[in-house]
Amino acid sequence: MRTHFKRIILVCLMLLTGIFGFSQEQIWSLDSCLRYAVEHNISMKKANLSINRYGVLAEQAKANRLPSVSASVSQNFGWGKGIVAETGEEYGGIEGSSSSRYNLNSSVSLFNGFKLQNSVKQTKLNLESGKYYAESVKESLELNILDAFLNVLYADEQVKNSEKQLESTAEQLALATERLALNVISKSDFLQIQSELSSEKLTLANAQSTLTMAKITLMQLMELPVTTDFAIVLPDLTNLLNQNLSPLSDEVFKMAVEFKPQIKNAELSTESARLDETIAKAGYYPSLSLSAGISSNYSSQSQNSYLDQLGNFVSPSVALSLQIPIYQKKQVKTNLAVARIGIDEASLDEQNTRNQLRKDIEQACADVSSAQVKYQASLENQKSINESYLLAEEKFKQGMINSVDFLVQKTNLITSESQLLQSKYNLVFCYKILDFYKGIPISL
Repeated sequence: MRTHFKRIILVCLMLLTGIFGFSQEQIWSLDSCLRYAVEHNISMKKANLSINRYGVLAEQAKANRLPSVSASVSQNFGWGKGIVAETGEEYGGIEGSSSSRYNLNSSVSLFNGFKLQNSVKQTKLNLESGKYYAESVKESLELNILDAFLNVLYADEQVKNSEKQLESTAEQLALATERLALNVISKSDFLQIQSELSSEKLTLANAQSTLTMAKITLMQLMELPVTTDFAIVLPDLTNLLNQNLSPLSDEVFKMAVEFKPQIKNAELSTESARLDETIAKAGYYPSLSLSAGISSNYSSQSQNSYLDQLGNFVSPSVALSLQIPIYQKKQVKTNLAVARIGIDEASLDEQNTRNQLRKDIEQACADVSSAQVKYQASLENQKSINESYLLAEEKFKQGMINSVDFLVQKTNLITSESQLLQSKYNLVFCYKILDFYKGIPISL
């Protein structure tokens, strides 16, 4: 009986686990953060809507080349006295009459200075430009997410280091308490250790606060509602450290300029501006259009039937219309001048985009070289200070140095570890920025 009861409880627990398993805490990797941010970021959504708008306008530009077709129906009613056809005299009372007219018309532009064709080209360019703009927004968002993610990793390590230091100081305070009871150390030495413990508790609290704020920043960038159980994957960054790179900014720029979306976007914007000039020139040319129509009518005063009248009074028509611009109050000339200014502006924007990319790459290459040197120096400094600290700790345990000298060594160690941690994540970020300009996807 007990075995059967245990089985029932086990099955219930399994069912509950299956039902509520979705509520378990999610551990966010950098990739999952990037995917979520791209899907929920408002700027990304607006950029995608712009692509949709350009797509609709492109379809409309194509449709503008097709003939237009329209139909109309008119119904007229009238009242008056009857008139004798032979004498023109009125007779009888007021009589009503009605008439109907039916029209079907179509028109198409045969030539308008290639304005329609160039408009189609321009809308296609704008559509492609919109796609590249959306890609630029995505890349900017991904860099921000990477920076925020690394800040969380950095803050998390700071918390762990603070906890480790606090644990070490607590052990030293316990040892100092025993020595004070045996009158081996002075009250002043004991109070120094006790004060250090209080200071490190505050340091830990500040580190925890920094970690919390770093997580909030990351969640807000992702458009994720802030939760207290937010946690990220802690990747192993060992293989990313000090790769001894010597990047050449010219080579990286030559690579980046071939595929970076902001460059493609700027180039297409310049092409679109040139088409504005071509479209404006179309105003100087004559335009030729073809129209055709068919109409029929019916009158109640006719002796023929409704269908006979519609068949007998069919009137087809065809017309060619040529419009020759003679004087348009400088409108075409003004449009052309404005278009040329737009070309100059777009060209300057394109050049500025290239210059900015070159400057960013130059800075990224310089940052990598500097970050490698700083990390290596911080690593060596931390190792040296750590050896001094271990020696000082041993001397302190043996009572060979006082608490002041020992705490100086410990403060130096904490400072060196903080510097090493900063240089470590700065180096990783610099490497990832360089990869970004080389076209390597962002990942850890």
